[in-house]
Amino acid sequence: MKSIRDVNFKGRKVLLRVDFNVPTDDNKNITDDTRMVEALPTIKKLLSDGASIIIMAHFGRPKKGGFEPEFTLQPVAKHLEKLIARPVKFTQELLGTGVPEQMARDLKEGEVMLLDNIRFYPEETKGGEELARQLAAMGDCYINDAFGAAHREHSSTAVIARFFPNDKYFGFLMENEVSNLEKLMHNPPRPFTAIIGGSKVSSKIGILENMIDKVDNMIIIGGMRYTFTKALGGKIGNSICEDDKLDLARDLMRRMDEKGVKYYLPVDSVIGDKFSNDANTQIVPSGAVPDGWESMDCGPESCKAIRDIIMNSKTILWNGPAGVFELSTFAKGTREIATYVAEACKQGAFAAVGGGDSVAAVKQMGIADQMSYVSTGGGAMLEYLEGKDLPGIKAIKD
Repeated sequence: MKSIRDVNFKGRKVLLRVDFNVPTDDNKNITDDTRMVEALPTIKKLLSDGASIIIMAHFGRPKKGGFEPEFTLQPVAKHLEKLIARPVKFTQELLGTGVPEQMARDLKEGEVMLLDNIRFYPEETKGGEELARQLAAMGDCYINDAFGAAHREHSSTAVIARFFPNDKYFGFLMENEVSNLEKLMHNPPRPFTAIIGGSKVSSKIGILENMIDKVDNMIIIGGMRYTFTKALGGKIGNSICEDDKLDLARDLMRRMDEKGVKYYLPVDSVIGDKFSNDANTQIVPSGAVPDGWESMDCGPESCKAIRDIIMNSKTILWNGPAGVFELSTFAKGTREIATYVAEACKQGAFAAVGGGDSVAAVKQMGIADQMSYVSTGGGAMLEYLEGKDLPGIKAIKD
């Protein structure tokens, strides 16, 4: 692994790709700077070496091509100044005008500049080589610290690495992500339990199929479990279900049986008569949901059983919520699982958490630091767990 740990970048112009695609409110105030904070160890290492840094990042999904004011990184530049306690050079002028190019040439040791949204260039998402060439011309070496974009073969995340065959590296964030995922996928301490949730089986087919050969226990939660429950003949009322995936669910269960993987489907459910916090609720067996009612969360008996499995595991992967986590009335199952995983970590288990709602749960509860590893990249982590080569990682390793 090409880490920056043992390299001194004094006097070098470093092209650094980060994931600063942070949420903002209507006034463009950053509401969660986690992704920026997690990039700070790499930035601070480079500054302490005496490097100058040219940062590349994306923000939102510009569609027109060219500058779009609602997607400018200017608020990010201002916030970054506070985080690193020094000025950040920034311009909304784009490559080709000569302005950012001149700023890069003039950059001195210990100075930082941020290019405006790299997705203002349509070539970026197409993996355009000419854009990669323009970017590469501004620096002496390339560091990728944007795990959240590692599954994209874009100009700034993968193609640019070709121009630095001997000077391309993982930043600390990327190094941490890759090493933890490799620990998870290769010879993990056993028993190994995967907790896979979310609304649809179709979005998790790859991870379910790939993990069958790796885990001892598979806990299937969230809305997707109702496709499995219906496949087993259960009544699911108005619960979310992919009828075209019933045969797939049966095949996955058959394969887990053949492999000796113990799979667990929640036995009881918290159901509601509407998709709302003020819904009428009741607890019923998971295969006996009345018509007109919808399963929204795991029930108490299920939570107890899940806790027993988690507490008897040495390695845990959690990706996806137990229920409709965005509604507080139905968030208990997800929060319970977060508590169990943190408890298992205290007893020496290795636990990896990824996926938007799973990560949101541990952060909201203030227990993210109790997990062994919380991934910064939902889509990237998912594709890695599906067994895919991520272009942003492959480009550095090759």
